Amino acid sequence: MEDNINLIESLIERITEYGKTSYELVKLNVVDKTLDTVSSVLAHAVVKVVIACFVLFVNLGVAFWLGDLLGKIYYGLFAVAAFNGIVAFILHFFMRKWMKRMFYDYFIRQMLGE
Repeated sequence: MEDNINLIESLIERITEYGKTSYELVKLNVVDKTLDTVSSVLAHAVVKVVIACFVLFVNLGVAFWLGDLLGKIYYGLFAVAAFNGIVAFILHFFMRKWMKRMFYDYFIRQMLGE
């Protein structure tokens, strides 16, 4: 009878250790995936900020160039602003769902490690 009690206590201790180890493993996996996703998103964000700065200065350069060609600087600024407004309109009304799906799929791939 004493052997059965010792076996049950040993089994309970092993189950407890297994549960603790499994919990730690899940916790570490969650931290790993989260940090991988966050670091990837931050790296992409830095690249996107640099690209945005590039696009901003190209827009300003084109606007001043067009303004010089048209005779007034603000004509060039209005022309570039109109172009950017048209692009924003197209993106918002025609490509928003596609972009949302693209970003959603990107984050899922990052979280699943594919």
